[in-house]
Amino acid sequence: SKLAALFEHPLYNIPVPEVTEKDKLFIVNPMEKFSLRSSGSDEWVSSSKAETLLPTGKTAYDTYPTWLKFHVGINRYELYPRRDPLLPTLLRDLATQRIISSVQKSGGTQLKLIMTFPNYGQALFKPMKQTRDQETPVDFFYFSDFERHNAEIAAFHLDRILDFRRIPPVSGRLVNITKEIRDITTDKKLAKTFFISPAGNVCFYGECSYYCSTEHALCGKPDGLEGSMAALLPDKTLAKRRSWRSPWRRSYHKSKKAEWELNPNYCAQVRETPPYDRGHRLLDLIDMTILDFLMGNMDRHHYETFEKFGNDTFLLHLDNGRGFGTHSRDEPSILAPLQQCCSIKKSTYLRLQLLATQPYRLSDLLREALAADPLAPVLAEPHLRALDRRLGKVLAAVGHCLAR
Repeated sequence: SKLAALFEHPLYNIPVPEVTEKDKLFIVNPMEKFSLRSSGSDEWVSSSKAETLLPTGKTAYDTYPTWLKFHVGINRYELYPRRDPLLPTLLRDLATQRIISSVQKSGGTQLKLIMTFPNYGQALFKPMKQTRDQETPVDFFYFSDFERHNAEIAAFHLDRILDFRRIPPVSGRLVNITKEIRDITTDKKLAKTFFISPAGNVCFYGECSYYCSTEHALCGKPDGLEGSMAALLPDKTLAKRRSWRSPWRRSYHKSKKAEWELNPNYCAQVRETPPYDRGHRLLDLIDMTILDFLMGNMDRHHYETFEKFGNDTFLLHLDNGRGFGTHSRDEPSILAPLQQCCSIKKSTYLRLQLLATQPYRLSDLLREALAADPLAPVLAEPHLRALDRRLGKVLAAVGHCLAR
């Protein structure tokens, strides 16, 4: 396994700073336990509702469902640890746990659903909109592109291979539209949009600002539909997040350009603007830029951080559905922050160099990681090959900065 060898490499074993109580997202009551309902169902309840004794040698933490252990593990430095024993179980839960509720997520330009499991875990479901080998047409603007379910899955694994670990875990899943959405939804607006197509397939389109109409309906075959299931982050009432507008945000206008596209010295003014004037925020943003360039994502207008950790923490790389839309062409403008600032973390640069070598070739690693997903093959081969080409361009951009 190339992946196992990669995670054994010294560059993937650089220690994280010691995590103190104030560096944890949640301070957990060690006595609070979860237990199965006496009815024998697979629902969990908090110890305030259940009087049970823990088996000897077990801590209260051992009784938590996997999604709760994931939330409890979030700290100032990482969303989940490199060698996270929970990850395989959490991915399996996303792919197999029984769905007891499906409602539409409000906001956004395209249809997304919140799925709830019996153990109170929740996932964000993005349905399949196009096939693996369909490329975004050359005349499409980035803001009118479809979101791709397989891009969400691939982005999670790519983010982990780069050792950023800033995307919540995502698994592919084949969902039954009839039993796992239509028959159990309590969302009246969503329920009104189901119909049977002329081909006899179950379809629905939901309500949203752009792609929610009978012309853009999502249809099963006859009711099976692929999608990505992303583990939800803790509710914002429990862990507030701050949304930051990216300084290199695009204009989202058909003819206007953003300031960074017109001013070659744009980075100098960013460096003088908080929070980019101190700490590692600018370097973290350049990490995100590299991730986006590798997957061809032009739609990174905002990013988020956990409010509790202030400015000294990692960026959350959420909403990656517009990645992996094209493999035959690259978008150099995505790399503008790296090219204009000529800055990169040393650890990131060394890992990128490693991923360009034969034993740790990036395309091979991602292919191996995605092979375990229930919807494998997740990416068409040309997308995997494009990663190696783009990695070469990132390294060339850093080489150009070093030469300057």
